[in-house]
Amino acid sequence: MRAPLADVVRRDDDRRVLVGFSGGLDSTVLLRLLAGDADIRRHGLRAIHVHHGLHADADAWAAHCRRTCDALDVPLSIVHVDVDRASGLGLEGAARATRHRAFEEGLRDDEILALAHHRDDQAETFLLRALRGSGVDGLAGMRPWRAYANGWLWRPLLDVPRDALQAHATAHGLAWIEDASNGDPRFDRNFLRNEVMPLLRQRWPQASDNLARCAALNAQAVDLLELDDVSALRHAMHDDRTLDVDALRAIPQARRARVLRRWIGALGLPPLPGNGIARIETDLLPARTDAEACFEWSGARIRRWRNLLHADAMREPFPVHWAQAWDGAGPLWLPTGDTLELVGVDGFDAPLRVHARHGGERIVLPGRGHSHALKHVLQEAGIPPWRRERLPLLSSDDGTLLAAGGTLLSASLADWLHARAARLHWSGLA
Repeated sequence: MRAPLADVVRRDDDRRVLVGFSGGLDSTVLLRLLAGDADIRRHGLRAIHVHHGLHADADAWAAHCRRTCDALDVPLSIVHVDVDRASGLGLEGAARATRHRAFEEGLRDDEILALAHHRDDQAETFLLRALRGSGVDGLAGMRPWRAYANGWLWRPLLDVPRDALQAHATAHGLAWIEDASNGDPRFDRNFLRNEVMPLLRQRWPQASDNLARCAALNAQAVDLLELDDVSALRHAMHDDRTLDVDALRAIPQARRARVLRRWIGALGLPPLPGNGIARIETDLLPARTDAEACFEWSGARIRRWRNLLHADAMREPFPVHWAQAWDGAGPLWLPTGDTLELVGVDGFDAPLRVHARHGGERIVLPGRGHSHALKHVLQEAGIPPWRRERLPLLSSDDGTLLAAGGTLLSASLADWLHARAARLHWSGLA
């Protein structure tokens, strides 16, 4: 016997809940269930509606959501967004990505975002991902609970069939929006939902249940795999952003693929494309240590340098002709998007000059009696070439080089900072 729907939204913690409310059947039932739970209301319940502006009735839908929330005394935020049709994700994917950005930006610290995905959605997701050739991680489908932005994502209806939501809505006289575009077979999920799944259920009545169960079994397998993935990644890491090539190659190839994807995800970079692992295996891991081999995708890049793999976003070098006086009284925003900041003291004794490298610079390091070529100092410090291109230099009025970035300091500046218990900080965005 299936538990009453009201039971699936019961929680035993005091975190606030933000419900994603489109006005459709599923989110209307979820909103009604959450609003009917006294504990959730007491801790804090509000709703968010994302106005995509893609449909002629979008304003009317937002007005409907406003009336529904007003009737339930639930605060509603309506967020207007622009969907990037040229994103390469397709209209469905672009709208979903835009919607989630709005959710992430609207979610408060430690707040729970509740979404109305149900069992049939899970079955469709599993089948769509299988048709796209996803591995075990993709076939794990949607999770009922996971960390999300600065809070959490919760799908309390994930084990509930859509028929049960329809019956609940009808029995309680709920009003919801019917989006005519949900019947448009040009969209993959619509075609699957309206054409393929009914046909599958004719032959296999439990098709949705079984596909959703497959997703759950894959999720269990992923949880077990991730325990060893974490350990393997930790062993291969040289520092927060680099992997040791020898340690990585010692990992079995199948595990290595999972470790690489996990590393890229942890760095906040776009997911590797379908050929990403193969390119790393063939172009980067066997490359000479001095070849500076690289692989680029979606504005991100992995490079091999000095037996390490470096991953970061692709960024422009420091503009060669840019220079600016700086007194150190406040952070200096650089044209690269980085910042330079003097910490622990109100400012320099006299304004200094921040500028790009031009070549030929020399610096007198602490404990040295003569100057060294900055080029050689940067090489000896193990700073990769692409990071050197973004280094801000700090010089005095007479042209004496005082610092490169925040850690390569001249003897005179190091002594000055030490005497004041101060430091120079370069954000050095990765």
